[in-house]
Amino acid sequence: MIDYIKGEITELTPTYVVLETGGVGYAVQISLPTFTALSDAKADKLFIYEAIREDAHILFGFKTQKERQLFLLLISVSGIGANTARMIMSSYSVDEIGQMIATGNVSALNSIKGIGAKTAQRIIVDLRDKIIKLSGIEVDNKQLTGSGNIIKNEAVAALSMLGFASAASQKAVEKVLSQTPNAAVEQIIKNALKML
Repeated sequence: MIDYIKGEITELTPTYVVLETGGVGYAVQISLPTFTALSDAKADKLFIYEAIREDAHILFGFKTQKERQLFLLLISVSGIGANTARMIMSSYSVDEIGQMIATGNVSALNSIKGIGAKTAQRIIVDLRDKIIKLSGIEVDNKQLTGSGNIIKNEAVAALSMLGFASAASQKAVEKVLSQTPNAAVEQIIKNALKML
């Protein structure tokens, strides 16, 4: 397995870089933050993730080990492939993504091209504890927990699908949650329906 490649930058675009080392040019897929970090360099070192498939052998490169760790966490989530993970990492900094996941910010993740609400929720559910442990992010108790946000969003989405206005659904769900903060999604929906 290749851990890193250190070499001369012979070609650089926002999506890939060619690093030449030992007379071999390696085409390495990169995110926008890595592109920005490399833009003034003539030579550099990138930490590598190798995606080996039947039809291709693709290298993904990262300026820092922290970036690579986040990438590995993202692709461990069901439904998130290497290109989707790279898209997420091109949209925000590593710290911003960590903060979104740790605080359960579904709407921010959902705003990334190719990430739907369900995928954003899956990312948060699967990675929240790992991200908090990895980066030592402290979650403000005044903010809703990640699972609380997910439950709230699921309940609002279900009510909207039933034909209720989004704003009214949100108010009803918030009222139910203020009375019974640990209620299951089904119970929240039932109680909110009584208010609508």
